[in-house]
Amino acid sequence: MFPYDATLLTAVQAAPQSISDVIQTLQTIGTICVDADGLNWFNWLYLQVTQAVEARVAAGEFTDSAWLVQLDVQFARLYFSALKSSLSGEAPATCWQVLFDSRNHDVIARIQFALAGINAHINHDLAAAIATTCQVTGTTPDSDGAHYRDYTALNSTLDGLIESAKLTLSVRLPGGALPPISHLEDTVAAWNVSAARESAWQNAEQLWQLRTTPLLTSSFMDMLDGLTTVISKALLVPVP
Repeated sequence: MFPYDATLLTAVQAAPQSISDVIQTLQTIGTICVDADGLNWFNWLYLQVTQAVEARVAAGEFTDSAWLVQLDVQFARLYFSALKSSLSGEAPATCWQVLFDSRNHDVIARIQFALAGINAHINHDLAAAIATTCQVTGTTPDSDGAHYRDYTALNSTLDGLIESAKLTLSVRLPGGALPPISHLEDTVAAWNVSAARESAWQNAEQLWQLRTTPLLTSSFMDMLDGLTTVISKALLVPVP
């Protein structure tokens, strides 16, 4: 779709091992993508989120920073893997592919791309990342535990970044002004990151119960993909 896609594919070959690795890969993607690439605006927002998480970890604000770092890494791997699959001609989750297929549609606003990516990443990927993190760390997704409290402590930071992005990115993909009245305000206002993260945690608890049954796990993820795809398509409706 873009002449630099082969370079982009190279950038996501290696799985990150640390938050620093995640940030480096996000920064590399950002230097490759042009402003007229919708992927750039999700990646831009995701970079800000990851840098904010890194800063709060460094400040010692969490009960178990190592667990939260592991979640951040597992989570980012799913974005990079989806992008890698799409660029390789394979099939990522549909909720991701609808974003990747729209990357050059200049009738879509930058904020729509950013939120469609956040939607796919949280509503589809985050539950799997939580379950994998628990498996790697020998823990469980307990909504009464310290890990859940650390997890929800990030909501205020993420809410602030999303609200700021809604103002900064409310322009057409090439940067032109949007019409004074459109469906976009209502669409953007309806999407809430804290509610999506709460749902993701609940879905992670379900996945944890299904972890010994691969067929049920796959069916559950397919269900999440279907629901998330509906939201992504609504978020990516072109602005007149």
